[in-house]
Amino acid sequence: MDFLLTGLAQLSDPAVIAVMVIGAILGVVVGAIPGAGAAVTISILLPTTFAMDPLTGMTLLLGVYCGSAYGSAIPAVLINTPGSPVAVLTAMEARPFVERGEARRAMSLAYSSSFVGGVLAVLALMVMTQPLARIASNFGSAEFAMLAISALVLVIIGHSGRRAEATAALAFGLFLATIGIETAYSTQRYTFGIPSLISGIPLVPLVIGLFAMSEALVQLSSRSHAAAPAQLGGRFFQGFAEVFRYPRTLFGSSGVGIVIGIMPGVGEFLAQQVNYVWARKFSREGHLFGKGAPEGIIVSEATNNAVPPAALIPMLALGIPGEELTAMMLAVFLVHNVIPGPDLFLNRPEFVAGLYWTLLLMNVVIIVFLLFATRWIARAATVDRRFLGVLILTLSLIGTYASNYNFSDCAIAMVFGLLGYILRSHRWPLTPIMLGLVMGPIVEGRMRQALGGANGDFSIFVTRPISAILVAALAILILFTLRAELKNRRRAREDWQINDQ
Repeated sequence: MDFLLTGLAQLSDPAVIAVMVIGAILGVVVGAIPGAGAAVTISILLPTTFAMDPLTGMTLLLGVYCGSAYGSAIPAVLINTPGSPVAVLTAMEARPFVERGEARRAMSLAYSSSFVGGVLAVLALMVMTQPLARIASNFGSAEFAMLAISALVLVIIGHSGRRAEATAALAFGLFLATIGIETAYSTQRYTFGIPSLISGIPLVPLVIGLFAMSEALVQLSSRSHAAAPAQLGGRFFQGFAEVFRYPRTLFGSSGVGIVIGIMPGVGEFLAQQVNYVWARKFSREGHLFGKGAPEGIIVSEATNNAVPPAALIPMLALGIPGEELTAMMLAVFLVHNVIPGPDLFLNRPEFVAGLYWTLLLMNVVIIVFLLFATRWIARAATVDRRFLGVLILTLSLIGTYASNYNFSDCAIAMVFGLLGYILRSHRWPLTPIMLGLVMGPIVEGRMRQALGGANGDFSIFVTRPISAILVAALAILILFTLRAELKNRRRAREDWQINDQ
């Protein structure tokens, strides 16, 4: 209890409150603009947070992260265009509501389920993170190495249908992590005599190029314009009470979202699909799913908002980022020499508790803002995409230069922007590249420590109990994944042969 009370004192800082409100509002707005989104905005804002203290910088980024999850429902409902890929189910289920003149009801269903999912995930973050950190304090290098490797494998498994591409992208990211001066012997690796590569590939230019600049190029090459938003018909507060008529769907979706959010590399999309199938199967109104079912909106939005706070659990407790946005936030920790992991709760308990309370209060700020501003935010969804592309590209270049005042960083960002655009056009995932760059030094460092202490004997990973359990669990997971993959391919081949006849 004392631990949590130390965090309340952090809320007395006006700067923390100010950036929390600014970040939350900005997150809602960018979430409502298709093509903007949290990844693009956080990558642009990342350099500005380096001048702030850790809690203030993290609060700004978390405000954008959480606010965008709420805001993506606005274009999904009002113009049938998801603000982010994970709002596709919301758009599908909300369309019949809009056609019936019940857009307000759909919006209130989305907002209330988002609020419940977000708050429950923050409470789970408060309850689970410190005990997990206590367990992790008993880990050695072998255990942390296996945790990091498990996270990388989960990144690949989480990209169902694109696992080959995800593997190649992750391998490329791990290769990028080797560029620069190798710490053990201070030798240069893959620098090719280029001075700007001696320190390795900088994270900020890569993030801005891969996510922001590539999205700007996508928007600039787009010719489509968003439709005018639908009229907000119906009663606005109807959905706020209606969500509690489906407690199993509401709390079950939030719970599954939290569990899957903790797993590195999996993310909202898989959690949402699992929840949607589960809810449709067990609901008494399962026949309405896809045709305007209230439970469909509840599943989608409760899951989307439960995952972001849950994704912070492995980062804070273990120092392992779960997906691209928490990996970006890891940069804020490292710049301020705040190392996430078990020692964080001993060295900076007030910082962690402050994050808890700002996240909890952030959900309240967002929902209050949405109650009064939905009508005006909906207009942001109709912004011209080419104008948006120019704006993102300009801010990306400014942010890249401001991060280190070095034009070589701008060149690196532009190279990765072009690469990201090419990969996007071929539907390759970008997240594994960044996670490979971030996780590479962790895997290499922990492997060196573990093998150095064991005189190069790889059996250390199976002779230590916790490490052995992780190896066994990882092997079982890989076998089940391969089995499911082969079964799906066999079924697809049989269906093709039947159709060919």
